Amino acid sequence: MRRPDRRLTGHVVRDQAVKNHAVKNHAVRKREEKNVKVRWGVLALAGVLALAACGAEGGTPGAAAGAEGGGGDDGGSLVWAVETQPITFNPHQWGQNKARLLVHNQFDALIARGRNGEFLPWLAKSWKVSEDGLTYTFELRDDVTFHDGEKFGAASVKANLEQLVSPGYNAAVSAVQLRNFGRAEATAPHTLKVTLKAPDGLFLDFLSSPYAGQVSPKSLKSAKDLKAGGVDVVGTGPFVLDRFTPGQEVHYRRNPAYNWPPTGSAHQGPAHLAEITYRFLPEAAVRVGALTSGQVQVIEGVPATEIGLIRSDPRLRLETSLNSGSAFSYYFNVSRPPFDDKRVREAFRDAVDVDAVLDSVYQGTAKRAWSVIGQGSPQFYDPSLEKTFGNDPARANRLLDEAGWKERDAEGFRVKDGKRLTVRTVNAAPFVRDRRDVLAQAVQAAVKQSAGIDFQVKIVDQGTAQKAVDDNEYEIFENSRGDTDAGAALNLILAKDAAINRTRYGTAELDRLLADASATSDLAERKELYAKVQKTVVTDEALLLPVYVPADQIAYGAGVTGITFEPVSGTPNSAYDVRTGT
Repeated sequence: MRRPDRRLTGHVVRDQAVKNHAVKNHAVRKREEKNVKVRWGVLALAGVLALAACGAEGGTPGAAAGAEGGGGDDGGSLVWAVETQPITFNPHQWGQNKARLLVHNQFDALIARGRNGEFLPWLAKSWKVSEDGLTYTFELRDDVTFHDGEKFGAASVKANLEQLVSPGYNAAVSAVQLRNFGRAEATAPHTLKVTLKAPDGLFLDFLSSPYAGQVSPKSLKSAKDLKAGGVDVVGTGPFVLDRFTPGQEVHYRRNPAYNWPPTGSAHQGPAHLAEITYRFLPEAAVRVGALTSGQVQVIEGVPATEIGLIRSDPRLRLETSLNSGSAFSYYFNVSRPPFDDKRVREAFRDAVDVDAVLDSVYQGTAKRAWSVIGQGSPQFYDPSLEKTFGNDPARANRLLDEAGWKERDAEGFRVKDGKRLTVRTVNAAPFVRDRRDVLAQAVQAAVKQSAGIDFQVKIVDQGTAQKAVDDNEYEIFENSRGDTDAGAALNLILAKDAAINRTRYGTAELDRLLADASATSDLAERKELYAKVQKTVVTDEALLLPVYVPADQIAYGAGVTGITFEPVSGTPNSAYDVRTGT
């Protein structure tokens, strides 16, 4: 396709809207900076009181880095501020990529992933796959114990798999990731045979994901609220969750018996830290203020506006990593007007200069996305889609005219048959990360100025957001998935009856492509199939507007070491290898 002409009149209007929005954001940031010290004076006092009351193992979560013998194997405390509070602490119910780092503090999976994407031993020492791809035989470790004292073995893995496919427990997992699961059989105390109903090239990837974190069978039977998790839903991991204060923090203490880390870990035996507290601080300015003032030693989710501050401070370090899986995208609901018309879907995309919007919100730190698969999954990402759509206001306006949206109301929005051209996104607050609310406001301004589209943005509680989905009362669904294998994300988002197919689009041909790609372990074959999938949903049907590739940013004090990212997912690792002290 031709490159859009930046001299078009529509761009002048759009660029001015983006500049206006940037100026507004700058003013807001200045007000925030002015108020940070005031906010932190109150917050710090509350934090000191809270932390003083909840010390564990001889230290306090708010103690300075290096407490308890320098923070090595003798102990040490760490306070880590995170952007998002987990909806659940049960790994089987995991769904927030931002909460992934907490899962592997408490729970271990059967398999780990290496730097080249290879599968490595963890709780499973080895495995064999039958020639027909239907039978997997796992040899499990015989020295692993759950936090409640139960022994880990084939029976416990069997119990976890059967729980995952039980009715009403996790419909997405049972219907998609484990749709080919047949049965599990403990053939010996530490030997498990799993039989599939059909070959599944994603089965091992599932067993390496947070969903496959091993939960004590006792917890599966007797937990007060199994789906929500908590102190009575226990695993085998390096840390034990012993306290959760909603809206404030979650606290973990070291598991002294731990000696079964995944292959590739920096050390063996128990974690270095005696305890770690994760504070829930959703405001970016507050997180950064907490780090620079010494209230916390680590933060995740560093906004673009603060990266310069972090990098200029010799006491601090900054690490970033692109996430695997799907890109953050606006998915168009094609089951209802106006996005049942492909011309309107294409017009929305053409009305947005995504590069300008990203620059205004993230100041050059966000990577532009061009496909449903992000560049964080290079083995399947199709670069041929780059610069083939978008950023063409003249075409957007022509398409809308052709679709019958020719008139304008007093506010400049397009109208047809007396109805305004309105599209809505309804987001659950716990899933809003990376300043996506501000991003949506920038897109809102762009599509209004460029094409007269009324883009309405709502951030609500989880129940209200789910009701909007159930009632089909939305036009745009915002989503990114952090699956280590991008195919797992596509199966959840694009298949006709998939758990989070919010475009409500589906065809037998698209389902066939997804199924064929999932069934094979041949990387070249999967790459070819996923290229066809991307062409279908991005180019042929215009089902989404890819926006940016999610990334994680971690900033920490110079006295902290062992901060790493999972090699495939690109998300922060657990705190197992982390130390404090100089």
